[in-house]
Amino acid sequence: MPYHCCFKTKLGFVKIEGNDEGILSIKTVDIPDNDSEYITEEMQKCMYQLNEYFDGKRREFDLKLILNGTEFQKTVWRKLMEIPYGKTASYKDIATAIGKPTACRAVGGANNKNKLWIVIPCHRVIGSNGDLVGYGGEIWRKEALLKLEKENI
Repeated sequence: MPYHCCFKTKLGFVKIEGNDEGILSIKTVDIPDNDSEYITEEMQKCMYQLNEYFDGKRREFDLKLILNGTEFQKTVWRKLMEIPYGKTASYKDIATAIGKPTACRAVGGANNKNKLWIVIPCHRVIGSNGDLVGYGGEIWRKEALLKLEKENI
């Protein structure tokens, strides 16, 4: 059975969904929904680690993540987690790194399906020309996350 909780961050409200196995999704929401009667230990840990990240004190996450997607999407998401804190990679870089150099659009599609905001750092993926493109959490958030990381290297 999934549970959820919402909390306020520097970039707006975040909703965490989880179950007894781990974290299912982390996303921004416009209106918090705090009707959950139960918050798992892993969800509490996730809130704590996200707050540390926003305070510039955490660079990596130690959470039980539940990756729901195709094998290709999971491959892309795992590769995204290898992008170092404060660094960026292009869609082409990721496509090449997974052995599919012509799959830039598919990598973008996998990024778009990422349900674990920040923890799977799709905000670190940029266009080949350096532009901040293709971000479901709104470009201003992507810019703010990259700035936060650069300031705390």
